[in-house]
Amino acid sequence: MDYLVNKESQFWSYLSQGQRDLLEEGLYLMDDIIRDHAYQFKDYSFLVFPFAKAYEGFLKQIFRDKKLIGRLDYISDHLRLGKLMSPNLIGKLGPDSLYVKIENQYSKDLADKVWNVWKNGRNQIFHYFPHNIKAISFNESRGICLDILRTMEEVFKRLNG
Repeated sequence: MDYLVNKESQFWSYLSQGQRDLLEEGLYLMDDIIRDHAYQFKDYSFLVFPFAKAYEGFLKQIFRDKKLIGRLDYISDHLRLGKLMSPNLIGKLGPDSLYVKIENQYSKDLADKVWNVWKNGRNQIFHYFPHNIKAISFNESRGICLDILRTMEEVFKRLNG
């Protein structure tokens, strides 16, 4: 992959072992298994999964650490991060909107970026609609994975800066 994660960085150290494992396994799949194109898949969405899962874990962790969500939300099996981050639900969520919290405490562009990467790397990839299966190419999946990694690092830097 054209993107290297600095495993000596504060960002990498911040990630849980489970998050690091997901990212390393995703990079391995993409670089060492799929890149040779021995088999042409119709849809490479499966390559995005470990990155999207690590992104969710990372966001929950950093949002907890920065007190944007509480400890009980963090450990809950019912927390729906995507709903809390959606700019479309600001009116319904009021003060519980993570989008608004990020916008107010950090910036609108960061809130937009966190949401858009979530939407593009998770919602639009893993939902099945009969009228729009949303199959993606290897290069598209690779771009989404890079967006997730870059956004995780940017969120880490900006929330800890």
